[in-house]
Amino acid sequence: MKLKKAAKLTGVITVPGDKSISQRALLFAALAQGVSRISGLSAAGDVCSMFSCLEQLGIKIENAGEINIVHGAGLYGLQKSQDALDCGNSGTTMRLLAGVLAGQPFDSILTGDGSLCKRPMGRIVAPLTVMGATIELSDAGTAPIKIFGKKLTGRRYVLPVASAQVKSAVLLAGLFAKGQTSVVEPAVTRDHTEIMLRAMGVDVQQMKTEISLKSQRLQAIDLTVPGDISAAAFFIIAGLIVPGSELLIKNVGMNPTRCYLVRLLQRQGAKIDCQNMRNVNGEPVADLQIQHSKIKGFTVKGDEIPLLIDEIPVLAVLATQAVGESRFEDAAELRVKESDRIDAVTQNLRRLGATIEVWQDGFAVAGQQYLTAAPIETFGDHRIAMAFSIAALIASGTTEIMNSGIADVSFPDFYSTLSALNAGSRHA
Repeated sequence: MKLKKAAKLTGVITVPGDKSISQRALLFAALAQGVSRISGLSAAGDVCSMFSCLEQLGIKIENAGEINIVHGAGLYGLQKSQDALDCGNSGTTMRLLAGVLAGQPFDSILTGDGSLCKRPMGRIVAPLTVMGATIELSDAGTAPIKIFGKKLTGRRYVLPVASAQVKSAVLLAGLFAKGQTSVVEPAVTRDHTEIMLRAMGVDVQQMKTEISLKSQRLQAIDLTVPGDISAAAFFIIAGLIVPGSELLIKNVGMNPTRCYLVRLLQRQGAKIDCQNMRNVNGEPVADLQIQHSKIKGFTVKGDEIPLLIDEIPVLAVLATQAVGESRFEDAAELRVKESDRIDAVTQNLRRLGATIEVWQDGFAVAGQQYLTAAPIETFGDHRIAMAFSIAALIASGTTEIMNSGIADVSFPDFYSTLSALNAGSRHA
């Protein structure tokens, strides 16, 4: 994909259904008693991976236009897959399914693509093993994951690192465990699992950062998936940094554990107006009006990092245009995402001519920099592809995004949506 500098971005768009919520909606509906109807489901590759894994486990899912109908099998209605369950590029699919499959009366194998099979999985093995699970990883501590299903016992587990995926895996395992299961977070992470479990009738207790539940049935319900704030982030930042831009992004999920990006940017001078606030299945939703703005440099660190982890690559792009230096600290988690995102951001910003200072768990970006077009390496990472496509809109010349199709992992219509807004640039 080749992109040129944009004159301005204008228009009204929607973004795909929230990827994290979509994956949970499919999985929880599969575990529920009865039929659930899901609207707004994301078509992202990660969600398709969850879809296909559930079908391998015997779950019937019908597509009826804008609605997906899931015939829930109950907690113990899954069937043993004869083949390994291919999670594609989806860490969420792999980790959440590990929690569910650990308590099943059959054995399973979880695998994925080359990128996913390089990501560390020891974090989920540790708490599940404490609950009585038997799980084997490769010698490198990665997938394939061999899970020997057995009865589990609820335990209290303190997460060493804040992770919504690990928290969710433990809570899901708790649905199959004897007694109470509790997870203590070192910092608040996205709470889609807790919200959806409550919506489906599960009694989830929370005391500060400790979340607890006991084994209980899930009831089928109709679910509407809001637009993905992580997908919207690329267009929010594009609208802020491309001069003359004004756009409206409709139906965006505004979960407090996910929309810290908006609060951060508003605090630094961004013109972002949250309109038509409403509640859908326990999740807050709004329409976002974005105008080009002058943003002050910022620092994100500590407990802020888990709240922004997926948005940091595109925030790094915005930082090149901010007034003053921006710093990203305590962000070692970026090194074990779909790519080493600290390295990927560093290499690509330098290719565009930007100045960036890097250390092991973070980096600093100087503000008000002039970017010049260059070939961009995506490192097989959808968020790197999309973040630097936004950078291309403010770089002089024509920027080529190598392997741009990787954006389909989370946002299949990313480039067509960008084209619809782009009144000044064009695809070469």
